[in-house]
Amino acid sequence: MRLFVALAPPPAVLDELDSAVTPLRAGPPGLRWTSRDAWHITLAFLGEASETMAARLAPRLERAAAGHHQFRLAFAGAGAFPSAGRARVLWCGLSGDDREAASLAASVAAAARGAGATMPDEGRAFRPHLTLARCRVPADAGALVAALSGYRGPAWAADRIHLILSRPGGQPRYTTLGRWPLSRG
Repeated sequence: MRLFVALAPPPAVLDELDSAVTPLRAGPPGLRWTSRDAWHITLAFLGEASETMAARLAPRLERAAAGHHQFRLAFAGAGAFPSAGRARVLWCGLSGDDREAASLAASVAAAARGAGATMPDEGRAFRPHLTLARCRVPADAGALVAALSGYRGPAWAADRIHLILSRPGGQPRYTTLGRWPLSRG
């Protein structure tokens, strides 16, 4: 099974982002827009995992979450990986408590390693974002990045982490296996 740990923004925040993105969906051909019900902020991609490892992971994630206070985030701006001119991924960025988000991501990664996860993204810098679209062949997403550069969504409280099972295919299907609250602090 493929697993990742994520933050799930509240529906009202996603509604506002969806309203900003909807007029842009006719953008460059070849972009596959992610569905709103799949939007999340990945803290750690764990890749393939056994059920045994997932069972060992749950209490570690609970402890990791309890060790962090809730914090504020907001969607802001946009970008593309690897670049706007040769985009394979179009994303919406975040503003707010970046340090706490990075610290939480590091704690989640440590919990996953402690449970025996071999993390495919190990060593990459944490770049919090929400994936809006993907493209198999690099596309020029410069106009889309520019159109979203001034976007500022409402602030929201990151208050829990989610362990998600991903079933790849035409449309990834996500199932939440567990969720753990951050400390109210």
